[in-house]
Amino acid sequence: MQWDLLQTNLLSPPILFFLLGLLAVWVRSDLDIQEALEKGLSLYLMMAIGLQGGHKLMAASPDANGIAALGLGVVAAFVLPFATFAVLRRRLAPDDAAGVAASYGSVSAVTFVTAAALLIASNIPYSGHMVAALALMESPALVSSLMLVAHRGERRSFGTLLHEALTNGAVLLLIGSLLIGALSGDRGWAMVAPFVEAPFRGLLCIFLLSMGLRAGRRMPELRTSGTFLTVFAVLAPLAQAALGILLAWLLDLRTGDALLMAVLFGSASYIAVPAALPQLLPKANPAFYVPPALAVTFPFNIALGIPLYLAVIEALGFKP
Repeated sequence: MQWDLLQTNLLSPPILFFLLGLLAVWVRSDLDIQEALEKGLSLYLMMAIGLQGGHKLMAASPDANGIAALGLGVVAAFVLPFATFAVLRRRLAPDDAAGVAASYGSVSAVTFVTAAALLIASNIPYSGHMVAALALMESPALVSSLMLVAHRGERRSFGTLLHEALTNGAVLLLIGSLLIGALSGDRGWAMVAPFVEAPFRGLLCIFLLSMGLRAGRRMPELRTSGTFLTVFAVLAPLAQAALGILLAWLLDLRTGDALLMAVLFGSASYIAVPAALPQLLPKANPAFYVPPALAVTFPFNIALGIPLYLAVIEALGFKP
């Protein structure tokens, strides 16, 4: 079952278009996407992700433990990039380290959906508020990454850095769209759904094609840190998923919610973060923050990580 899911996800059109971009650079094609179009696609994707997340957030009705899980998830998404950056900074430039840290502080919606599908197939229930956690954990890592590289060498207060990070255009659009999706309710969602849902996959394909072209052109820079990032892309999800399981145990979550918590902590974003980083950290190299999340962490979690996390949770005796 896991290999079928892996094959289905890796052969999905968005991922194949990313690979097409890499191939175009490798064969020296003249295929190109203008920077203005890439920026427009980035803005659309962030708005769409925010609106969908806000709508899902309002559909959830968490209990006390669920609210605590949401809060810890947001805090973790904000804090983890600082720890990740400290490790990555030894081998990467600041902007590149911040870009990778943002990817691994954020979440992968496809990995989450895959884990949810496994729970459904196994008749293991999970709570709707975990979907809200998915929505809330996408943007805090972007704020952290901007704070990590903002005004290096200058003394700025935490409040000043936080304000500058939150008012950055990419972050403001993502958080603002999340709030608009939550506040406008079902009626508002019905108005924007045709614009947000149907075109999303197609425009995501064009954006990931653009990311593939950018990453391919800068792929030679990956040689110096390729092995390091590959190892990191396997160890990071294991360590972060273990933290998620620990917090789920402390909160006395059910098995299904514990697995989704582990997946949220242990996954890495290859959609939301790459959509924001060209505007947020233009100096960050996509060859560093896209391939590890997409080519290593994503298939590792789908094929091995999710069943491993579930086995650990069941061995620890979480309630069904």
